[in-house]
Amino acid sequence: MRLTLLATGGTIACTPTEHGLAPTLTAADLLAPLAASLPCEVIPRDVFLMDSSNMQPEEWCTLAAAVDDALSQTDGVVITHGTDTMAYTASALSFMLAGVSKPVILTGSQLPLHHPLTDALGNLRRAIVAAMQGVGGVYVSFDYKLITGVHCVKTHTTAMDAFSSINAPLAGYFDVEGVHFTHPQGYRPVPELGDGYGLRNRLDPRVFLLKLVPGTSPDVFRFVREAGYRGLVIEAFGLGGLHYIRRNLVAALQELAESGVYVLVVSQCLHEKADLTLYEVGRGMVREHVHSGRDMTTEAAVTKLMWALAQEHTTELLSKPIVGEMAGA
Repeated sequence: MRLTLLATGGTIACTPTEHGLAPTLTAADLLAPLAASLPCEVIPRDVFLMDSSNMQPEEWCTLAAAVDDALSQTDGVVITHGTDTMAYTASALSFMLAGVSKPVILTGSQLPLHHPLTDALGNLRRAIVAAMQGVGGVYVSFDYKLITGVHCVKTHTTAMDAFSSINAPLAGYFDVEGVHFTHPQGYRPVPELGDGYGLRNRLDPRVFLLKLVPGTSPDVFRFVREAGYRGLVIEAFGLGGLHYIRRNLVAALQELAESGVYVLVVSQCLHEKADLTLYEVGRGMVREHVHSGRDMTTEAAVTKLMWALAQEHTTELLSKPIVGEMAGA
């Protein structure tokens, strides 16, 4: 078996500089401490050398192309990445690589590779072993967990157990007996995407994320339209509530949708779903351009909307689960 290690920077690659910690270690540098114990051949390749706070849709598209190229030559890919935006990258890759039959495993660390208490070596070694299982899909391997790319959320800033699987069981886990894939990433082919896997790494970054607070002004929706955004993800109250007394968000949302802006509504609650059909006010605003994100994470909703806007049949893609990102997959 042959794997590719794609390095993008992040804490795992950081070393001290005169300006503080900065990502300087290459893919080959990351593999060097494991050279004597690698369980298979791993080909190092550098894609970026950057803090993950700077990873944006343009980088996701480039990274997806690099993964696709690596998978044409090897049996799986491990990606080292900073933790701050890893969940967004994993989700974006899940859609751009939908249907991939080989493993794509993201990992990183809370401490740099050369820190005395680093978690980098363990995380990287486990990610490589996970990739060797040949289970298709996009996953985050961190600490002793495997999480599907569309259900991964960073829930801790300093704990070694930094990521959680939200609204889905763990994809797998590690113990003394090895790695166990218990719930691999799902894939539901949809006619709009054609047959089977194909790289679809076009994104439209013109997506705005709005978390409602009591008193949010309808003018925010007008700003979204006038600023040239094509999509809006709303973190609404509870099951998808928006206030409509004094400050009528429902009317403003309808106006926004009628202007052609696509909207995905998810819940501010970390667990369980949004359901726009539960209340009368919700039923009235479910139109072609307004969709319930159901139990999608915010990261999945944002990246799916960016991806769907860049494809044909945007409405159909937003309404269907594709890689297990929402209930019904």
